Amino acid sequence: MYILALSMSAILLAAIFYSFFRNRQGVFFNQKFKVYSMKLLKEFKEFAVKGNMIDMAVGIIIGTAFNNVVEVLVKKVILPPLSYLTDGVNFEDKKYILREALEGSSYRAQEIAISYGLLINVIIDFMVIGFTVFMVIKLMNKLRNNAQDPSNKKTVTPKDIELLNDLKELMQEQNAILKLK
Repeated sequence: MYILALSMSAILLAAIFYSFFRNRQGVFFNQKFKVYSMKLLKEFKEFAVKGNMIDMAVGIIIGTAFNNVVEVLVKKVILPPLSYLTDGVNFEDKKYILREALEGSSYRAQEIAISYGLLINVIIDFMVIGFTVFMVIKLMNKLRNNAQDPSNKKTVTPKDIELLNDLKELMQEQNAILKLK
């Protein structure tokens, strides 16, 4: 979504520059700029039509939603039982204070602290995300391996894999024949 907006902004900016320089620099510059901007627009259209930009936008949106799911999972599902097991300790508020906040009549200093509880939350977030991504990739690899196995009759094997398997079998037959001679 952001990439689409950024790309459209770039095209709009190019159109503004084109209209500004059209009357200022003469015919030669205008012609070169027009050819360049048309080439740029053509490349952008090819990029957008291939689906790369749409795939990226979908990935970013799903990633953002997944981040929200993980955040709720950690803060509302994993940390409360952990806090219960540690007698109500809230990890997010845990910190090592280096200097207390000072308040005086003319002087005020903020507290300086190392928030290790927040680090614990972030590490748990990372572990949940890492484990989830690992499980998704493991599932995808299993599905891909099943699809690429020609002997597996439960899933449809792509034609290119079937052809490669046929070639492999023919080569093995020919090697067996050559060994007999």
